[in-house]
Amino acid sequence: MQQNEATEPIRAQQREVAASLPFDDTRDVEAVRRGLVAPLDPTVVRGADGAVVWDADEFDFIVGDAPDTVNPSLWRQSSLVAKGGLFEVVEGIYQVRGLDLSNVSFVEGRSGVIVIDPLISKETAAAALAHYRAHRGDRPVTAVIFSHSHIDHFGGVFGVTTKEEVEAGHVQVIAPEDFVAEAVAENVYAGVAMTRRAGYMYGAALDRGPKGAVGAGLGQSTSKGQPGILAPTLEIRETGETHTIDGIDIEFQMAPGTEAPAEMHFLFPQLRALCMAENATHTQHNLLTLRGALVRDPRVWSRYLTEAIERYADRADVVFASHHWPTWGAAEIREYLGLQRDLYAYLHDQTLQMMNRGMTGAEIAEEFRLPPALEHAWHTRGYYGSVSHNVKAIYQRYMGWFDGNPARLWPHPPKPLAERYVAAIGGLDRVVELARTAYDEGDFRWAATLLDHAVFADAGHAAARALYADTLEQLAYGAENGIWRNFFLSGATELRVGNFGTPAASHAPELLTQLSPEQLLDAISITVDGPRAWDLDVAFDLGFSDLGRNFRVTLRNGVLVSVERPADAATAAATVTLTKPRLLALLGGDRESAGIVVVGDAGVLDQVFSVLVPGDPSFDIVVP
Repeated sequence: MQQNEATEPIRAQQREVAASLPFDDTRDVEAVRRGLVAPLDPTVVRGADGAVVWDADEFDFIVGDAPDTVNPSLWRQSSLVAKGGLFEVVEGIYQVRGLDLSNVSFVEGRSGVIVIDPLISKETAAAALAHYRAHRGDRPVTAVIFSHSHIDHFGGVFGVTTKEEVEAGHVQVIAPEDFVAEAVAENVYAGVAMTRRAGYMYGAALDRGPKGAVGAGLGQSTSKGQPGILAPTLEIRETGETHTIDGIDIEFQMAPGTEAPAEMHFLFPQLRALCMAENATHTQHNLLTLRGALVRDPRVWSRYLTEAIERYADRADVVFASHHWPTWGAAEIREYLGLQRDLYAYLHDQTLQMMNRGMTGAEIAEEFRLPPALEHAWHTRGYYGSVSHNVKAIYQRYMGWFDGNPARLWPHPPKPLAERYVAAIGGLDRVVELARTAYDEGDFRWAATLLDHAVFADAGHAAARALYADTLEQLAYGAENGIWRNFFLSGATELRVGNFGTPAASHAPELLTQLSPEQLLDAISITVDGPRAWDLDVAFDLGFSDLGRNFRVTLRNGVLVSVERPADAATAAATVTLTKPRLLALLGGDRESAGIVVVGDAGVLDQVFSVLVPGDPSFDIVVP
């Protein structure tokens, strides 16, 4: 695939960035090297079938000065994040960095090791544990801590322990309250749409290189192995709750509704080390991740950071997290956590201040400026989140999608709107001509807007597609934000070579097994094609023989409703009895195997399944 060089407007922007930011501040360069025990070995991790799950070497090109095709600030961040290995955080705590999007940490106890946040995939987690053991001894895993409910912090659990070890009581699994419910809900309900967009966000289909993916700001990319989940044996419910695990005291601070719905920080008092999960990292984080999620609350986020400072700053010599590198020193910890706190509080308060003056989300994003202390701190810059999309998210959280202008209350959807704009401007060729002028003048945002309309009016217009791809590419080259770059380049890729679909599966089998019957039935209801089901009137009992539970399921008016109640053959068309694993297999397409008992109308399942339509993991994004 042919790619372009950076245009002069982008090269000029890169020179301005290089001149305006404090590149002479090398504290992060020193911190990322501190405590190195051993570089990564292996750097390439493979699955059982031999397929590459993770390749740390694919970012080895990030050395030296930034090329014109990468924002110098993002290049600096990626060069730091790409440095992997086994590192000593403090005596007794070690991290493996660079084997996945996140870090995994190891806390040495009296008889073994406590694992914190075992990455996304069992293969990368196993490789990290092996690397740790190669240099620190073959210590058994005695506990696993999940700091929060995102998959890059629990998915690799089967690389460090087994279900049998946990059930036998040899390994404790510790997580915040509501961990399992939040973990499975995010990955199942909107999983298809989120995972398709995550392919854009993490640059899953992009080549690695100066004109391709250079990292996502929070980490370089995501591994492609097998994720899993284990339910906690110890659920943390209160701030100040303290437990001794393998001889190590751990004091927990609850932080729900921050970066994740279920999240917690924790202090190791004996080691004077504070883990901040993912609420204080070396980037401005997302308040609304571009793959899609519920909008996070920066007000609550900042308050939990304040609480962490008040409770723990004087009791810690090091702060570490499950992304990036630690921060050492009492004064440095207070400054770091204080600036992170001020970042989220300022984003919240000033967005509302501007909103209450009548500004819309887009207007706020265009005018919003951080104070100098935040603007010039490397760890508050927008490599993963950004001021632009974060303040729009805050506006959305309080005000929703409508900005109050009645002309925007009922607009045409994108394709008919595009057709009208193109006609009004004078046709496709005229739109492309205007976009070419904007491109040549370096107004890539306007060029992208024009070409978006052109392509949605006629997805087959070759000149529009080509110039649109070139325009997105230039926007990518200029982006400081890693996931903005990936989105722009992914769009350009699909315009040039076609839809790349969803490179990773949206539903991990181990996650599905953790769904409760209620969640499973909710997941089924989401797949009902409403119009096709309008005329159905179905009522049946669904019994789970392995759980001893029964649900009355009705499908009327295109809505599937389930209520737990005793079976009643007199009012049900049928009683269907199976186990939860058999229902999962049924939903996976296995209609023939044994294990389903139907008493009554045997066609009731056929009626329901006739209107279930799964999500499309290859839906279009940059074309209609």
